[in-house]
Amino acid sequence: MTKQTTTTSGNILLITLLTTGWLAGGRVGAAESANPSPATDAWRIPAQAAIEKGLQWLGTQQKANGAWSDEKFPALTALGLWAVAGSDVSNRAGLCEKAATFVAGFAQEDGGIYQPATSGRGSGGLATYNTAICMTALYHFDRVRFAPIILKAREYMAGSQLQGDSAGAGGFGYERPNANPRNRPDLSNTAWSMMAMRVTQDVEDLRPARTKAVDIDWEAATRYIATLQNRDAGDALNHGGFGYESGGERGGTSADASGAVTLRGYGSMTYAGLEAMIYAQVDRRDPRVLSAVEWASRHWSVEENPGMGLKGLYYYYNILAKSLHLMGDRSLKDANGNDIPWRKDLINALVRSQHPDGSWANSDNTFWENNPVLVTAYAVLTLEYALKP
Repeated sequence: MTKQTTTTSGNILLITLLTTGWLAGGRVGAAESANPSPATDAWRIPAQAAIEKGLQWLGTQQKANGAWSDEKFPALTALGLWAVAGSDVSNRAGLCEKAATFVAGFAQEDGGIYQPATSGRGSGGLATYNTAICMTALYHFDRVRFAPIILKAREYMAGSQLQGDSAGAGGFGYERPNANPRNRPDLSNTAWSMMAMRVTQDVEDLRPARTKAVDIDWEAATRYIATLQNRDAGDALNHGGFGYESGGERGGTSADASGAVTLRGYGSMTYAGLEAMIYAQVDRRDPRVLSAVEWASRHWSVEENPGMGLKGLYYYYNILAKSLHLMGDRSLKDANGNDIPWRKDLINALVRSQHPDGSWANSDNTFWENNPVLVTAYAVLTLEYALKP
């Protein structure tokens, strides 16, 4: 695949990130990686070996039609595609071609990339979630070839954002608004959606002339995610953390001194909130960003998903790596003010937990994490982000 030139909107995004300070930490990381120390090599080498072994295992699991795992949910194949596309594994082209063709086959007339549910839970659906991941994976493989599908998916995503003045306005759920009476926005789907729309933004330059560019309401999305952050400065344990949804069903709630109920944040959602704010181009000096980073520093762990134990551990690893890659190496500090070596800690944890055959799986099946295809894709992507400068 030939490397594409940077487009106008991509340049605008880069300039905005630089001027608001988002890439400052990333520039430090790039400078450091130019002359890696022996200590750096000590964890880079096993990380690269783990990636190669994980991708070899994924290659053995791909079906003849290009799919990985449950074919009713194309996001599972898309995560594998994304992981392989970011590598230089020898059979990259063949694996990606088959997977991308399979994923593209789920493009619907409405622009979404999903299989419509036919008989309730497990039969398909989760349209917004699947579309966000699929369009991102197709972009990383070949943004020009799949531009027509990605552009229609952007239209679908823009129409999936909850409008109006309800508490969830600006957010995204698993389905489009009103598609399911039980559908409601949450931070995980909102973060996936914001990522997909920002990552694929430069594909708008390929939209036919005299057609209107499509985007989401970034201000509304930012307001929504702010409602899921614990802003109680008196709650030393939870201040700055993010919860999954306004009701606090996941992660729970706590009460402040006055008895007011606030969300009790947990690891994966706090990093999802941080990633979403980065893609929304919130200034890194904003109190919402600073308090999220402080929460992440206080609760640093690669042994568990803080606040959730082993539940969603590999999703946590993945969102942690993506958000901290964007923030930079020197984002998190320990109690003594020292930089937390998040890349090294994360890589060491993943190298230790890789199975002899090259796969990964969680002993806790919450969020499908005993599925080795899903978890291996998460793990490889995590390692790839941890190795990026």
